[in-house]
Amino acid sequence: MKTHKVSFDYKIYSSMEEMSNDDRQLMLSAIAQLEKAYAPYSQFHVGAAARLLNGEIFVGSNQENASYPLCMCGERVALYNAAANKPEIPIESLAITIKNQKSIIDKPVSPCGACRQVISEYEFRHNHKIRILLKSDGDEVYELDSVADILPLGFNGSFL
Repeated sequence: MKTHKVSFDYKIYSSMEEMSNDDRQLMLSAIAQLEKAYAPYSQFHVGAAARLLNGEIFVGSNQENASYPLCMCGERVALYNAAANKPEIPIESLAITIKNQKSIIDKPVSPCGACRQVISEYEFRHNHKIRILLKSDGDEVYELDSVADILPLGFNGSFL
């Protein structure tokens, strides 16, 4: 038997001021979406913004439903918005931010498993890694090179 360890490196910006202007604008687009989230049950707002390789930005926010399985995460709303409008252009970066109305969360929160799988699908579709930027109430921003960092041993269309 062998043991294999999975690990990854990621960047931590102490504040948005350390980021490039393009990344800062992308995160500001995600932050603006927090106000558009519909989260009457969880009070957990998610804003997301996807930047395509051509520089266009598509946004989304979480949309809850009393029938919880019908809720849609902000990340997927932004990704589906981009794919529905510009299906031929790869997504270059995805900025995600959260705001919990019940408490302060000072560390970035990563996407849920379903969102990780959808991000993985778009990486596979265009054979292009999607950088992920994560932020919460605190100043720090995490930058991941690819969803594969947080979805090791992922499933994609190559298995079908």
